[in-house]
Amino acid sequence: MKQVPVIAVVGPSGVGKDSVMAALAARDPGFHLIRRVITRPDQAGGEVFTGVSQQDFDAKRAGGVFALSWQAHGLSYGVPMPSDEERAGARALLVNLSRAVLLQAQGVFHPFAVLSLTARPEVLAARLAARGREDVADQARRLGRADMALPAGLRRVITIDNSGPLDDTVEAVLAHLQRESA
Repeated sequence: MKQVPVIAVVGPSGVGKDSVMAALAARDPGFHLIRRVITRPDQAGGEVFTGVSQQDFDAKRAGGVFALSWQAHGLSYGVPMPSDEERAGARALLVNLSRAVLLQAQGVFHPFAVLSLTARPEVLAARLAARGREDVADQARRLGRADMALPAGLRRVITIDNSGPLDDTVEAVLAHLQRESA
């Protein structure tokens, strides 16, 4: 099977990770999305994910289903190892990851890159308020982590500002990837 890069899409809450991933996949069918497993009800909204109970999550983790797993915001997150079917015909696999697991991910996925999305603080605050998934206190906690640095030692990082229109961000990502492959 060919080596398909896994691109971790990271950034603070409200930066638009899932919107950028969906827009890239819509623009270029070679971008495939890896669906995360989260201990959150499926109907919670936001990203596309598989919701499971903590008990089911723990069983999957113990069974070796996840290439990566971590805890954040009171939830458990897992990323299954991409299957041959997911890799077939893919230009790249996109996955929404926590910045805290990037070095671990770099050791698991080969080849691996990080797409680090940023946005102005007022844009992040407006997006968090609009999605309505967290209360005001939780929004404030998430905004307080917005400037968390990426870990040292990452080999390939692409940083793109997503404060403006989604189409501009997608164009910037595609242009960067095109320059890298030239």
